[in-house]
Amino acid sequence: MKTLATRTLPRTARNSLVKLGEDIAVARKKRRISTVSMAERAFISRGTLYKVEHGDPSVSMGVYATVLAILGLTEGLAQTADRRIDSLGLDIDEERLPRKVRARRWSHKSP
Repeated sequence: MKTLATRTLPRTARNSLVKLGEDIAVARKKRRISTVSMAERAFISRGTLYKVEHGDPSVSMGVYATVLAILGLTEGLAQTADRRIDSLGLDIDEERLPRKVRARRWSHKSP
């Protein structure tokens, strides 16, 4: 049974998960790791691994991260939503900048 979150997943996110799953499957095969071995190493069932390799959105992010770690592919994971390269977020911040910046008036108070 699909959850509401799964049913309402945006198409772009769904496509990204499918691509991720396909890439994980290819990486596993390139490393000559069987599905049985991968599932055992990730402490998941072969059914869950099947879901991962097909980009199933109901699988937890932790499982995806574990599989990526076993494959040695976690380096890019931290950059997925890196705030330093979030072009939309940076544009929004820039739009919020004040039009003018006024000098502050400094008052000297005697002790």
